[in-house]
Amino acid sequence: MIGTGYLGATHAAAMAEMGHTVVGIDTDPNKVATLNQGKVPFFEPGLPELLSTHVASGRLTFTTDFAAAAPADIHFLCVGTPQQAGSDAADLSQVFGSFTSLLPHLDSNSLIVGKSTVPVGTCAQLADVAATEAGAVVAWNPEFLREGFAVEDTLRPDRIVVGVRQPKDADRLRELYQPQIQHGAPFLVTDYATAELVKVSANAFLATKISYINAIADICSATGADVVALAEAIGHDDRIGSKFLRAGVGFGGGCLPKDIRAFMARADELGVGRSLDFLREIDEINMRRRQSVAQSAADMLAGSLLGAHIAVLGVAFKPDSDDIRDSPALNIAANLHLQGAAVQVFDPKAMGNAAKAFPTLNYANDLNAALDNADLVMLLTEWPEFVGLDPVRTGTVVKHRRIFDGRNVLDASAWRGAGWEYRGIGIP
Repeated sequence: MIGTGYLGATHAAAMAEMGHTVVGIDTDPNKVATLNQGKVPFFEPGLPELLSTHVASGRLTFTTDFAAAAPADIHFLCVGTPQQAGSDAADLSQVFGSFTSLLPHLDSNSLIVGKSTVPVGTCAQLADVAATEAGAVVAWNPEFLREGFAVEDTLRPDRIVVGVRQPKDADRLRELYQPQIQHGAPFLVTDYATAELVKVSANAFLATKISYINAIADICSATGADVVALAEAIGHDDRIGSKFLRAGVGFGGGCLPKDIRAFMARADELGVGRSLDFLREIDEINMRRRQSVAQSAADMLAGSLLGAHIAVLGVAFKPDSDDIRDSPALNIAANLHLQGAAVQVFDPKAMGNAAKAFPTLNYANDLNAALDNADLVMLLTEWPEFVGLDPVRTGTVVKHRRIFDGRNVLDASAWRGAGWEYRGIGIP
């Protein structure tokens, strides 16, 4: 595994669980040392147990030395493709850098498998170089991991996509993934370009669903309609479905925002940018949601945030994760702070990462400390402990019973019945 971040570490542990001998290679010696101790440097349910088991067995090791790749049969590229500074395009420096470092250790029996999300056309470039310089074959096998479910998604995926130049080039991956295939995962063989486009096309579709229902929530707010009931009604149409059709503070994380922007940038390079113009509005709807949530907070506080004590519950971009990359919840918390509010943040797992990104926010030691003396409570990440809050007991901790439900997950009638001013998104 070249790259041992979220994707690489998870894939490495899963391959070891399937019985393979795995070496993870990374340029960060601190990360490598942590992984070799059987410890995961981020939060992902189920991964620490898997990793520690196979590090202890000797089946899984980590190093900074690319020469350790030489004995391997299959080489997975699992490095990041963040958004370029000052551009919507993807930064491929890690992809090409790791590939260049790997090349001297390849031979004609080597199979290089890309898992990173890259602009269409990248794989063909790598394949040409690999064939010329090492006689090696390249395939593209995009990842579809959901944070919080990454181990399950690797061991029991809902599909496996492999992009190759020749159909026979997929045979070794078909053999590698036999346990998943036998478990029912479809094995789809495509060309390079199709495989590269699958992940980003899926993410663009999911982002569209989220921004769509948030746009409808604005209409509901203006008319007194209920977006939760509306989403349930249209979700029963199996052509639409209910997943990702829930109004809230918007999408974030390390994939959807940067992937749709890179998709637009690549479409512009290909001369078909107008075909993805709609994604620009999807992105803008998502970013506007953050401003509108801050405005809702001000509205609940008689028009001013200055000096208000606000408890922000959750800053990870989603529950079961400590990932705060492009997190709408953390962005909103920072916005409230910049407008003069005294913000007390609590998140079960993301406090450390959030404090590094926004050290000027106040971070509570526990949930009660965050709620103490609050003029307004804002639920921004739907961790179970927040969804399960008792409105009566919570009311004895805060200063004023006001709550903004940024995920539409609370029982509005129960909170209002306990004397709270409740406001959701697109809920009358």
